[in-house]
Amino acid sequence: MNKRERVAAAFRGEETDRVPVCMWKHVPPAYWADDDRFAEYQARFYRSTDVDFMKLSGDKYFGWPSPALDGIEKAEELFRLEPLGPLHPYIRGQIERTRKVVKALGKDCVTLYLIFVPLSCIRLKIGYPRMMKLIRENPEAMKYACGVVAEDLKLLVRGVIEDAGADGIFYSVQNGEENRFTAEEYRDWVKPGDQAVLDYANSLSAMNAIHFCAWEEIPNRLSVWEDYRAAVVSWSRYFDIMDIQKAKEHFGCTVWGGFDNRPGSFLYTASKEEIERETARLIEQGGRKGFILGADCSIHDELPEERIRWVAQAARRL
Repeated sequence: MNKRERVAAAFRGEETDRVPVCMWKHVPPAYWADDDRFAEYQARFYRSTDVDFMKLSGDKYFGWPSPALDGIEKAEELFRLEPLGPLHPYIRGQIERTRKVVKALGKDCVTLYLIFVPLSCIRLKIGYPRMMKLIRENPEAMKYACGVVAEDLKLLVRGVIEDAGADGIFYSVQNGEENRFTAEEYRDWVKPGDQAVLDYANSLSAMNAIHFCAWEEIPNRLSVWEDYRAAVVSWSRYFDIMDIQKAKEHFGCTVWGGFDNRPGSFLYTASKEEIERETARLIEQGGRKGFILGADCSIHDELPEERIRWVAQAARRL
């Protein structure tokens, strides 16, 4: 199998010749102003680490940039929001940059573009304290706002898949921490926006992944996402479900994870030989069917890329 064949088989839940490996980093701000340099950075990372596919970064475009969110204090003001539309730089800029990244990576590399859920797009603009104040003040207003953002995200999803050539999306689902909302609140206030974008993405591609992000290192209330569906689930092994086989059973699809991504953890401190042994142990747990080896979330800049390559090369020998 080549890399594309291997990854496609893993997404379909089929047995692979070896377990695919994918870890990712954010792109440093020094590369954000120039799309060509941004694309070159991601292509260089792919070659340097020898991972099997790429989760494409959305750096520079975090946060839904509507000026109507600036200075908003009352939840009722959220009812004034309108979609940015297909020609807005927030939409077109991400599509055009993704086109360059996909071209730089080449046709053999499967690519998934990062999309945050609507509530997170708002939070990344106004911050957690104000987000929580507004949603508790008037949940219906925030639901409306998430619906508006979802319309823009659907434009973005279609653009990165159909125009830019990405294979699917990496849908980062957040805000499900056990201490943030009750299950009933989440399903009523947050889920409609989440689901609108996910359902649309699944109508365009069978190669989407959901990332159940353990934001702020607090366990997630996984029950609120039990009917979220995609080909692959990227989960936080060190906060939610430690056992890989249990994760496969729980999510009912191919799972992606294994290593702790936090600075100071094993991946950052262990010797090459120790990392190779841990890679073998994780692959033995996960098997060659329904498992992709990765990490809980983004790898931090301080981790030398050669350590990711050690994992990829060790997996190749197994």
